[in-house]
Amino acid sequence: MSTSKPVPDLDRFFRPRAVAVVGASDTEGRPTTMNWRRIKEWAERVQATAYPVTPKYETVDGLRAYPRLADLPEPIDVAVLLISDVLGIIPDVIEARIPFAISFAAGFAETGADGAARQRELERLLDGSATRLLGPNTNLNAFETFRDDLPGKAIALVTQSGHQGRPVFQGQELGIRFSHWAPTGNEADLESADFVRYLAGLEETGAIAAYIEGFKDGRAFLDAARYAAGRGVPVVVVKVGRTDIGASWAQSHTGHLAGSDTVVSAALRQAGVIRVDGLDELLDTAAMLARCAPPTAPGVCVYSISGGTSAHMADMLSAAGLDLPELSEQTQAQLHEWIAPYLRVTNPVDSGGHPSGDWRGPKILDALLADPAVGVLVVPITGAFPPMSDVFVNDLVEAAARTSKPVCVVWGSPTGLEEAYRTVLLGSGIPVFRTFRNCVTAVAAYLGHHEFRARLLASGPLPEPTADPVPLPSSGGTLTEADSKAFVARYGVRVTRDVLCADAGQAVEAASALGFPVVLKVASPTIVHKSDHGLVLTGCASAAEVHAGYELLMTRAAAVPDAQVDGVLVCEQVDGGVETVVGLVEDPVFGPTVMFGIGGTAVEIYRDVAFRVAPFSRDEALAMIREVRGFPLLAGARGTAPADLEALADVVMAVQQIGLDQAGSGIELDLNPVAARPDGAVTLDAVLTVSGPAAVNSTNATCGSPGNLARSSRA
Repeated sequence: MSTSKPVPDLDRFFRPRAVAVVGASDTEGRPTTMNWRRIKEWAERVQATAYPVTPKYETVDGLRAYPRLADLPEPIDVAVLLISDVLGIIPDVIEARIPFAISFAAGFAETGADGAARQRELERLLDGSATRLLGPNTNLNAFETFRDDLPGKAIALVTQSGHQGRPVFQGQELGIRFSHWAPTGNEADLESADFVRYLAGLEETGAIAAYIEGFKDGRAFLDAARYAAGRGVPVVVVKVGRTDIGASWAQSHTGHLAGSDTVVSAALRQAGVIRVDGLDELLDTAAMLARCAPPTAPGVCVYSISGGTSAHMADMLSAAGLDLPELSEQTQAQLHEWIAPYLRVTNPVDSGGHPSGDWRGPKILDALLADPAVGVLVVPITGAFPPMSDVFVNDLVEAAARTSKPVCVVWGSPTGLEEAYRTVLLGSGIPVFRTFRNCVTAVAAYLGHHEFRARLLASGPLPEPTADPVPLPSSGGTLTEADSKAFVARYGVRVTRDVLCADAGQAVEAASALGFPVVLKVASPTIVHKSDHGLVLTGCASAAEVHAGYELLMTRAAAVPDAQVDGVLVCEQVDGGVETVVGLVEDPVFGPTVMFGIGGTAVEIYRDVAFRVAPFSRDEALAMIREVRGFPLLAGARGTAPADLEALADVVMAVQQIGLDQAGSGIELDLNPVAARPDGAVTLDAVLTVSGPAAVNSTNATCGSPGNLARSSRA
């Protein structure tokens, strides 16, 4: 599925024995001097050797300088390129068989067409070589100082912007452990997916936090994320570039609804990637996932000293779809031994204050954590109130040490300078948050990740392209409804019985053979949405109505500018059921993408749709059907018979198979409506367009996107 080439051992990149710094300088005030000294100091800390490479000086900071890479006395693991002429030096790096290079230089694809051409030339030089490049337009974040005094699993950081990664990496100051930072820059060669896969394979990695502007290879990223999930390593991502839904290249409803960010969100969710919006959420969520063991139960319990605080927290957790189970009668009876009987202890639990600050506090916490329905304990502390809050915090930390269940504390004091927070909580290793929102996001992500991983491990093989796919029409363009239906029928999609008629007499004969009533539609490859022009007539119940309807449709079609009309399609009329839509587009980043939703003529108004990127399982197909807001209609709302969901899933899987078989053709398919009935699913209309290979979508491309064009370098 991926176009990425194999990646050599990235251990040599992150833990090199010898580093060559091309363009090193000791002239004060120059950026190259600052960067050379930073690398030199880092090398001394990790017992590596840093070699200055420059023809300008015989020595740099007292070390012998080498004029060329070929002159170095030992094999080099990483060449750090501080010069602007990257295209000129890369052949020397390749000739020296240096496995990794890092390029700082800007002026490539982030600057526009000329820079994109330079980046393509750089990619051409690297293609087929043994050298892998990080960048260009990147920095030295890979060689940061990582604290080795922090316990537990670590967060590994992958960012396309060094500046955006900085506030996440500063989580070290809050006691959050980090192990690696990959600043991928423009991703001319090495990409985020390469680092996600590598980092997920390390035993020390508890979670991967990523800041992504675009995907070089979307499918490679999804594959890496699934690999990480299989390894039990969650991937948390900030993906920028949210755009309005809609795409100018779309012919069908599916294309119009498949805005770039809509597909991105669906693809990430499908691969188990946790998408958050803010860098603070990225840090908090990744920290909780890295620190916490798998849940023993899906239930969340809220415990506070205030009924108002408990209600607020519980409300937000419930709104996020989390389960707040009622505590067992035994647990409630225990709690009322220490909490006043008039206070609520069902969940959420309100202690009233004083019991949380004396000998009763530990007993309450142990009882809550012992309840079998509780998988996560959330404790919001909205303000500091020493000495009670100091006692409370110590009890929380000690209780967390006695259980494998996460004890999440929200410290709401606006100052954040209290000893209980700065020393006790931050030094404890338990999940600590400053806002309710970040706590809710992290808890939902934690439970969702482990639920996803269980499904992933239980799932079977995914669909693959067939060995002998149905051939697409060689002419391309938009097919007629009849030809579109004939094509999907060969993939097992049930369609209506239709007859193409060239005159009114043929239409009457066809209607008589099919059985009244029938539906009449103008057959035209140039009129995609026939109902918009009044070119569909339903309920034609007699020969006279069919004859008159034929003439009416031909008159109306003649009024459509530049319309190509092949006649009238006489179709069997299928009544009842729920109108749904199943579609397919070739997303330029992720490839074949399937849509399901509540259909009909108003599909673009309601936009009640779900997306999945192929390949996906039948369980996933059923999940996307249940995901739409209108699912109660399919389940049998207000006493109606439920639709055959398995038949709908058959259609979704067939459309997915078309996408897998025809990948790269720029195919776009719209089955709308598909009548979802108790006795099956019938496609009433279809539009198939073949436009050739999908063009790169600038809103998702790693480089040259609107967000990247605004700046010439990454901090």
